[in-house]
Amino acid sequence: MTDMRLGDTQLIVEECQKQGLLRNQAAYVLATAYWETARTMEPVREAFWLSEGWRQRNLRYYPWYGRGYVQLTWEANYTRMGERLGLDLTTDPDVVMRPDIAVQILVIGCREGLFTGKKLSDYITLQRSNYRGARRVVNGMDKANAIAELAREYETELEAMGYGVEEPAPVVNERRDGTQPRETIAKSKTVQAQAVQWAGVAGPGAFAWFQAEDQIVKLAILGGLVLVLVAGVIVFRERIKKWTGGVR
Repeated sequence: MTDMRLGDTQLIVEECQKQGLLRNQAAYVLATAYWETARTMEPVREAFWLSEGWRQRNLRYYPWYGRGYVQLTWEANYTRMGERLGLDLTTDPDVVMRPDIAVQILVIGCREGLFTGKKLSDYITLQRSNYRGARRVVNGMDKANAIAELAREYETELEAMGYGVEEPAPVVNERRDGTQPRETIAKSKTVQAQAVQWAGVAGPGAFAWFQAEDQIVKLAILGGLVLVLVAGVIVFRERIKKWTGGVR
């Protein structure tokens, strides 16, 4: 099970937001880090359970072995990533173990396709989440199914915490000049507000007309409705004249 409190998970989420990743893209980055760090969500060294001496004897690309949240390997990749970030990653390769640097390597590398030439948007967009295929962003199709399942879990967690959820639209002022709207509809002079007022009068009046049984009462109510509508038309025409004349 995924845990949003594990290790540096929140640091990675923050970097994903900073780099503008979609929720499903961020989910895949988290899944990748979880897998590549042996479920610790902390920067690790390749074969971290073995000694530095073992790595020196057995890894032909020593000292450029895998480090970080995603295993950056080979000198050429250290050099290219350092140039992209504007950092020196070759004088002391262990700098890649710093969380603030490792997280940039992870997120920017996945976003821009700096590991394999394949980038997140090749597989994960607003329209699709090809989590299995996205494994090619980091390492061919190795463990693609397991990481895809992790990504689906992380996506659920990210949605629950509000990642990528749109903010409600701001309330637009009633006036066009940017001033605050009036306190009540009765004080407003916009056509929309006046229409609401007329509906507020005409609606109950029409209902009363249908409920009345006496013809004289019906005629009286009908007359009142007609007067309301006529008055509304006159006010509406006056407002149109002012608007066309540049008066608001």
